[in-house]
Amino acid sequence: MDYKDTKAAPTTITYDKNKLEAPTENIYEAISIIAKRAEQVNNDLKKELVEKLDEFATYNDSLEEVFENKEQIEVSKFYERLPKPTAIAVEEWLNDKIYHRTPDAQ
Repeated sequence: MDYKDTKAAPTTITYDKNKLEAPTENIYEAISIIAKRAEQVNNDLKKELVEKLDEFATYNDSLEEVFENKEQIEVSKFYERLPKPTAIAVEEWLNDKIYHRTPDAQ
């Protein structure tokens, strides 16, 4: 998924508890699902960032010179400005973009 185009809030906002729990009718279950999705988003973003920063990696053992790479700084700043994984997961949850199911209790 492309997290760069998300409409999630970049800052902390208050959500309506009733809207969060509506799909499951249980706030704890809803939060658990959102938390699992936030972990997935975080892992995806981290993997993507590490791959992009590896392009700038230097394999020199010498600490004599440290170069400032403006492109590397811009990539890092871009990822810092993205909404937090939790905000992305909540936004997906409220827009019914997260599939969840409960195994039948027997």
